[in-house]
Amino acid sequence: MRLAPEQFTCDEEKIFWTLAFFKDGRAAKWSENLFRQEADTGVFPIQSWVDFEQQFRSQFFLVNAEADAINTLEGSSYYQGNRTVDDYLDSFWILASDARYTDPQTLVVKFCRGLKLNVQSQIATMPFRRLADTNPEAWYAVARRIDQAQLANEAFQSTLRSTTVTPAHSASTRPTPFSVLRSPPVAPPSVPPRPPPPPPAPSGGISIDVDAVWKTHPLPPRGCYRCREMNHHVKDCPHRLDVRRLTAEQREELIEDLMALKDAVEEEEVCSALEEDFV
Repeated sequence: MRLAPEQFTCDEEKIFWTLAFFKDGRAAKWSENLFRQEADTGVFPIQSWVDFEQQFRSQFFLVNAEADAINTLEGSSYYQGNRTVDDYLDSFWILASDARYTDPQTLVVKFCRGLKLNVQSQIATMPFRRLADTNPEAWYAVARRIDQAQLANEAFQSTLRSTTVTPAHSASTRPTPFSVLRSPPVAPPSVPPRPPPPPPAPSGGISIDVDAVWKTHPLPPRGCYRCREMNHHVKDCPHRLDVRRLTAEQREELIEDLMALKDAVEEEEVCSALEEDFV
């Protein structure tokens, strides 16, 4: 309003323009209450800028700001904590002004007591002449320089950690694939074949006489079983056999001959196997 006083023609415009910035917390509720009163009565409850300042102070200023600031500076709630020195200085100056602290030594003591421990240590161990306890401005300036140097160093270390990349393996140290490191296959040692097991020793049981078996079960002569001739086999027999034209007796006789042939062949196979086992 001081920069452009021509933009405001009356106190009511100044009040409305100021209330437009009350958008949060108790200020927003107070502004809303003023406009609600205007809606109920038809008249805005504050008519002059002087009246607005007085009501604003009564609503938001402490009843005894000096006593409250003194109590705060005597405690530890005003300490720097995680804030920067600049933020800490802004709140410290307001408290010192409200508490009406004007003694330079008192300001230095209160200011140093609220600083971070690392900042206090660096100020106390400075290599040059120690700062005077009666010059609070010098303490403010040194604390700000130390804090800014620490912030710059932290930013540099953070950037250095984020940009550090693990160096890649060079070609000489790169691991060789497993297929290259694998040694050539080695042929297994040759193992001589095992000798055949010796034939089992004859047990004390009953010995088998192969010749006696042949004598008791003579094989039929090799020849044609269809026409009974010995000069050819049944597959080459010139006489075709038509089962449909055989009589019942001839069929029974043919069946008996075939069964006897089957038994003879089976006995021949058994005898051949027994002969091979005992050779």
